[in-house]
Amino acid sequence: MEIRFTQLKCSSSSVSLVIDEWLIASQQSWGIFSTEGDVGATLGQLLTQQPHEKSIDYSGKFEGGDPSKVAVVSLLEQQSLLEDILAFDDSETLGYCDPKTTVFGVIYAQCHDNALTHQLLQQLDLTHLSQSHFTHLSTGEGRRVMLARAVAAQVPFLVLDEPYAGLDVEHRKTLTTYLQHLSQTMQILVVVSREEDMPDWIEHVALFSHGKLDSVMTKAQWDNHPVISQLTAQSGQQSEALLALIRRHRHSAKFAAPVFELHDGRVAYSDKVIFSGVNWRIDNGVHWQVKGPNGCGKSTLLGLIFGDHPQCYSNDIDIFGKKRGSGESIWEIKQHIGMVSSALHMQYRVNCSALDVIVSGFYDSIGLYQKPTQQQVAIASEWLAILHMGHLSKTAFKQLEYGQQRLLLIARAIVKQPTLLILDEPYQGLDYLGRRLIKNSLELIAKEHLSQLLYVSHYQQDSLDSIKHFIEFVPDENHQGYRALVSGPSID
Repeated sequence: MEIRFTQLKCSSSSVSLVIDEWLIASQQSWGIFSTEGDVGATLGQLLTQQPHEKSIDYSGKFEGGDPSKVAVVSLLEQQSLLEDILAFDDSETLGYCDPKTTVFGVIYAQCHDNALTHQLLQQLDLTHLSQSHFTHLSTGEGRRVMLARAVAAQVPFLVLDEPYAGLDVEHRKTLTTYLQHLSQTMQILVVVSREEDMPDWIEHVALFSHGKLDSVMTKAQWDNHPVISQLTAQSGQQSEALLALIRRHRHSAKFAAPVFELHDGRVAYSDKVIFSGVNWRIDNGVHWQVKGPNGCGKSTLLGLIFGDHPQCYSNDIDIFGKKRGSGESIWEIKQHIGMVSSALHMQYRVNCSALDVIVSGFYDSIGLYQKPTQQQVAIASEWLAILHMGHLSKTAFKQLEYGQQRLLLIARAIVKQPTLLILDEPYQGLDYLGRRLIKNSLELIAKEHLSQLLYVSHYQQDSLDSIKHFIEFVPDENHQGYRALVSGPSID
């Protein structure tokens, strides 16, 4: 399929896309790198004419695209499907899993072909999850389902917006091989914000900056392009401004060690054990990174700390000097914790303004239900300015792009200067500059102990120098899910 863009200007309430001239010739696959701005989601919505809850206006020419022949895989699409299932699925209240909302059912609905569905489950390492409810998957597992769902639609053109987001190391490797094979029979646009995610099999690269097509080049030219070093320097200045804001409003509470302790932790559903025999403590001033493959229980462990997981009261847990279940209110715990995760992102379905999202961090609420102080509004406004989102202060959360939403949720977690800052794959959906800004800021927060970090990322490049303690989930030799290995200075 040939697609030609000529003098295209496309805009929604939160982003813009500008393409003076761009030809995607028939049979060509492209890599797209965006320095700043959510290009992939906007392109996907334009090519499929699926604006979700956002209205997109455009001028200029955009010829050759056929919406019926294009499928999109993006974090926005994944979020939308999750919301649809949560809105209409009554299986939890009825006590069974609706077949339409299982992994098998979500893929099968696109093709109504048993053989193809089973083939995709096998190719994308999903067979063992075929009867799992889609909303119970980890982010990485959900990403693989979204790809299988798109391929099942049997269209000739795929837009893959950050296809590696949330995937562990092994699944990133297998996905690269799978996409290379897929590109022999389909046209693919792969949108990435990490230079290491640009596939080697791509021959053509389009570079976008602030939503505008900057240049097109061969993959060989991209490999020697100076844009990454330029962006690295730019992000450092913005990080210093953000850290200065955090320092000005520092007010974190201190607790006696341990901040958190789990004794012989175990989480299981019916006959499936997620992990067992986990003994772990977080002492004052110690930052931790949680490691392990997709589905091993990393997010589950964080949920036990935060108090959102249903089995947090059936485990032996001490947190902030109190035994969990001894009469403490969940809000007493949450006031000392800042949290960023895909689960929280999914739960944040209220449609308050961008400013109110940040302010809600002072109250640990999803949405804002009380009048904030002038100081809280002023601090939140400073955050918006540093994030280059001041012009979006009154824009509704659901009208923003996924990456903009994620930046707001990160600001919401940090704004109250929590004792414990839990970051579960915080960079998902962020563009290059956004990711560098947050990574640099987290490094400085850790070094100055402005908060204690509990950090999850599947990318080695995201490791923070200040984190020297690790808890890693590995398969249990007795087939009881996963067990945890703890390592770090002065830890046996």
